[in-house]
Amino acid sequence: MSKWKIWWLAARPKTLPAAAAGVVAGTALAWWDGQFAALPALTALLAALLLQVGSNLANDVFDYERGADAQRTAGPLRVTQAGLLRPAQVKLGMVVVFAAAVLLGAYLVWVGGWPIVAIGVTAIVAAIAYTAGPFPLGYHGLGEVFVFLFFGLAAVNGTYYVQAGRLSAAAGWVSVAVGLLIVNILVVNNLRDLETDRAAGKRTLATRIGAQATRRQYMLLFLLALLLPVGCVLAGLLPVGALLTGLCLPLAWPTLRLVWRAEGATLNRALAGSGQLALWFAVLLWVGLALWG
Repeated sequence: MSKWKIWWLAARPKTLPAAAAGVVAGTALAWWDGQFAALPALTALLAALLLQVGSNLANDVFDYERGADAQRTAGPLRVTQAGLLRPAQVKLGMVVVFAAAVLLGAYLVWVGGWPIVAIGVTAIVAAIAYTAGPFPLGYHGLGEVFVFLFFGLAAVNGTYYVQAGRLSAAAGWVSVAVGLLIVNILVVNNLRDLETDRAAGKRTLATRIGAQATRRQYMLLFLLALLLPVGCVLAGLLPVGALLTGLCLPLAWPTLRLVWRAEGATLNRALAGSGQLALWFAVLLWVGLALWG
């Protein structure tokens, strides 16, 4: 296997739609408000993708060092555990990726000011602290909080802010919906790895509440995410076109069935499907605003 292929696997490309979803949704709202700015939007997208890749690399190497991957048989290939890259190589790759994100962030700070510094710095610290440090977030049932805050609230509102120069109520509520959909990616991941996480002492929310409650959690978060645009339309925050996001329901049906019934490696398809759903939500929001905004 070539080095490029190994690094591609380490980046976990199937997670990238989720990283893009918040930026696409925030940009859709900025466009609808007449505040669209191409360069800040593109820079925010690239920075979000880099932060996701950096987080994946950190997760790969620090899970390996904690022994969490020793018994894992499902899920994407972990390059450190598989011996394809040394821990030092993965850590160096993580530093390079985060450094590139910081360089892009410097432009966003120039556009949006010091609030962007706070978002960027805390996002990188949280990405590393997810599996590293004395209190790794993912090992104490706080992974969902991290994902919701940074891939939902920060991504949507931050993207809107660097284009419009202000926040909006609509962006705030949409960021909650996007955050819930992206949290569901972690919910599926933790459902799939429930037994191996439990054996490794990784106290995710799934290990605490059990498989069946985790499946119900997924369904509840998905339904809440689809109901939020309805509430925004009824409250006059968004036009009727935002209801096009409801098409996520038929698109989600295969994934919902998998989450409710499947176990083990079969849930990998639900993992990929959940990331795609978050992006579909953002794209459908933009299309709806364009057609009936």
